[in-house]
Amino acid sequence: MDLLNAFIALSNFVLIPGIAYGSQLALGALGVTLIYGILRFSNFAHGDTMAFGAMATIMVTWLLQSWGISLGPLPTALLALPFGIAFTALLLLGTDRVIYRFYRTQKSPPVIFLIVSLGVMFIMNGLVRFIIGPGDQRFADGERFIIRAREFKAWTGLSEGLAFKTSQGITVITAVIVVAWLFWFLNKTRTGKSMRAFSDNEDLALLSGINPERVVTITWILVAALATIAGVLYGLDKGFKPFTYFQLLLPIFAAAIVGGLGNPLGAITGGFVIAFSEVTITYAFKKVLTYILPDSLDPTGLVQLLSTDYKFAVSFVILIIVLLFKPTGLFKGKAL
Repeated sequence: MDLLNAFIALSNFVLIPGIAYGSQLALGALGVTLIYGILRFSNFAHGDTMAFGAMATIMVTWLLQSWGISLGPLPTALLALPFGIAFTALLLLGTDRVIYRFYRTQKSPPVIFLIVSLGVMFIMNGLVRFIIGPGDQRFADGERFIIRAREFKAWTGLSEGLAFKTSQGITVITAVIVVAWLFWFLNKTRTGKSMRAFSDNEDLALLSGINPERVVTITWILVAALATIAGVLYGLDKGFKPFTYFQLLLPIFAAAIVGGLGNPLGAITGGFVIAFSEVTITYAFKKVLTYILPDSLDPTGLVQLLSTDYKFAVSFVILIIVLLFKPTGLFKGKAL
């Protein structure tokens, strides 16, 4: 029984949150990887793109809620999500046409694109704060839990109760569907194969008759979808605040680089590596160890390696280690 209680406690605070957070980072890192692999620059505005997509979805959600439209036990944001993706796609395509296309036609080096994306990041950040405000915004509705701790304890007779949030379940299911569709699209469709060919060898792709502007347009639309879905899922799970998405840029880039920048499979793997590293290192294991160890060895402290205030430092340290010893990532991506 003690082992089961320890496992339930670990599931509540490490396993389930780690899987949900890893799914959100994986979707964010996939967007970074697509831009790097196809457009060949590191997009520092990606975190604020997620914030914009989430903001657009929230505002449509509020509109639907004011009309009395809902999904019952599921969040109304799922109905608003396609509209959020559409608004974000328009923003990214407009940004590309007004800003990035000029530097692309000039054959500017990647460092110029990186600096330009920093400027875009600050503009997007200010835009989101101006429209929706800098504070926390509530938009989640429907049933909060799939499994409630109190009901689980009554059903099993265990001391620990398993709590599984609806947002966590939606995150995992959505991530699986999106990732499966993206891999199918890139590997099985003619458009996806054109994008991969353009990524592998731009000159050869042009000689094969591939339209570069079409590839760029589709890439931005896919990035808008991935960023908006990741942003909304994170907002449903942890709450929406514009500055939080600015902070998410570090773990998202860490995930993409750890897995192998430019490698979609690496982005997914890196997302879970970063998520579980952050959650595990900042979790206080006292409760779990109390169940497992004999009474004489019960820990007196929290048994916590780092405070949760330093969770982004974990991403930073992992990022530095990977850049120093394996810059191509776990799965061979493009060397930085």
